[in-house]
Amino acid sequence: MSWGHPPIADPERVVIVGGGPAGLAAARSYRSAGGRGAVTLVTAEPHLPYRRPPLTKDFLRTGSDRAGLLLEAPEWFGAHGVEVRHASVAALEPDAGRVVLLGGDVLDFDACVLATGAEPVRPPIPGVEEDGVLVLRGLEDCDALRSRVLDAGARRAVVVGSGFIGCEAAVSLRALGCEVTLVSGEPAPHAARLGRAAGREIERWLEGAGVVLRLGARVTAIRRDAAAPAAGTTLQVACDDGAPALTADVVLLGAGSTPRLELARGAGLTLDEDVGGVRCDAGLRTSHPRVWAAGDIAVAEHPLANRPLRVEHWGDALAHGEAVGRTLAGVPARWEAVPGFWSAVGSRTLKLVAWGDGWEHEHHVAHPGGGFTVFYERDGACVGVLTHDADADAERAQGLVGRGAPVP
Repeated sequence: MSWGHPPIADPERVVIVGGGPAGLAAARSYRSAGGRGAVTLVTAEPHLPYRRPPLTKDFLRTGSDRAGLLLEAPEWFGAHGVEVRHASVAALEPDAGRVVLLGGDVLDFDACVLATGAEPVRPPIPGVEEDGVLVLRGLEDCDALRSRVLDAGARRAVVVGSGFIGCEAAVSLRALGCEVTLVSGEPAPHAARLGRAAGREIERWLEGAGVVLRLGARVTAIRRDAAAPAAGTTLQVACDDGAPALTADVVLLGAGSTPRLELARGAGLTLDEDVGGVRCDAGLRTSHPRVWAAGDIAVAEHPLANRPLRVEHWGDALAHGEAVGRTLAGVPARWEAVPGFWSAVGSRTLKLVAWGDGWEHEHHVAHPGGGFTVFYERDGACVGVLTHDADADAERAQGLVGRGAPVP
């Protein structure tokens, strides 16, 4: 897909909306490729761009080395001519070349990179707004969860959801001394995304870490415990499996995320409503010639997959931003790598390379010492490779999936 827009090379004014990996990577690669225009990065968070993956893992467990979370040292921004504005954006007006900040300030641009990311889902069930029901996306969320455990003395945690956030955080909360129950409608952790074979492996890891699993159950309501002190935060978590409600001092929702599309929709950009994102070409350019999209909101054409993809992986957000920054500096680039990421469940690491939009068959291969590989197949081609302690398979995964090779 190509929009047929005329190229924009080294614009005088670049505005980047979003302070996550895609936004920071766009600024960084624009400068490293020789871009000379004025760059303003707008983020609603009070922090400089930082790494989010540790928030469910090491940082949740220890809370140490906050400076180590930063993607770039504070002095980098001034040294590279990148102004950071800590503000919320009210509107994107691409025809006028303006970003309107909440409060009325206006930033003019020749090119805009929209990298607004995603936000956690709060399921539509009674009680999700109760005090003590938390999500985990940003640094403040992590601080709030740690404070519940370390300062308020929460000792019983219920984690809702068995995706990456849920599994990683459940093990980290156990390491903080909490009794943890993970509730999921899936028959095994990650079953929908990774299949039953991998799900059984992860199930054993979680149980080995002391996490109690309540699978095949969906939360129907969260209520304050009438027997708890008025100032307490004890909650009752009811499920649809007929078992007794769970008692919790804190509930963590790991029910997925949804892309932040309000600005894109208000700006009239072409959206993919089925997938949920902003339609882009392989260079991350949107339907408006002045606007690029990157990260969680982008539904971008992939030249190897021959179809549009939306991924929510940290590394691919960096790759999106890098391609956009280079293109704006006059060095055309595309997003071409096969999507991939890693996840840590306690001390165990999973690595996945996959297109991420479905598979028909899974092939589980066990390795000595507890390692394993799962090859995912669709239409006779390898469309994904998941590994744990299988470095040889992890190293060839990009090639297998990128070529559409048969499963080994």
